[in-house]
Amino acid sequence: MARTVEGDLSALAVVELDPDSVVAEHSHENEQLGVVVRGSVTFRVGDEVRDLGPGGTWRIPPNTPHEVHAGPQGAVVVDVFAPAREDWKSIAREDARTPRWP
Repeated sequence: MARTVEGDLSALAVVELDPDSVVAEHSHENEQLGVVVRGSVTFRVGDEVRDLGPGGTWRIPPNTPHEVHAGPQGAVVVDVFAPAREDWKSIAREDARTPRWP
């Protein structure tokens, strides 16, 4: 589940990852920056693997394959994309639910 704010030049997402969930390998034309707010994740960016907890950060260059695995308690992360994610405009939106963050 993610909550997003989209501007003309960038997009921000607060993403809640369920325990032990996986975001499969993918890439996109956007640079991606992020920080772990709660929980833990294991990121693979290209050939580099990093275990990150609260306060851990990442930078993913454009068009770089990457994937993320949430830890056993799940995670809340904040992602920033530049330029803004044009592909998000076609994603169906769900009804709001009570957030687990902050």
